[in-house]
Amino acid sequence: QVQLVESGGGLVQPGGSLRLSCLASGFTFSSYAMRWYRQAPGKERELVAKITSGGVRITYLDSVKGRFTISRDNAKNTVYLQMNSLKPDDTAVYYCNVVIGLKESWGQGTQVNVSS
Repeated sequence: QVQLVESGGGLVQPGGSLRLSCLASGFTFSSYAMRWYRQAPGKERELVAKITSGGVRITYLDSVKGRFTISRDNAKNTVYLQMNSLKPDDTAVYYCNVVIGLKESWGQGTQVNVSS
């Protein structure tokens, strides 16, 4: 079955950086687009970044453009989210996501806290 395991979250000061990783298994990773979402307390889950299967097409939430970079290593079945110049508004649980056919799968999430 599809498994997505996120890691790399933590507490960081404003202006700092974190790199999130999502290790995928149970499907042909290189064939599917991958997404990072986030959900802050009291807010709806929002799409942060998407990367197509070959990594050619990438889209970002407007508020993270120029600060976050999504990438993937198909040999390692892993998608990354490099987050720079972090702001308190980036505080959220970050989730990895894949859609295969009609089924959407999620990881357990990794908490990112941006605070001084």
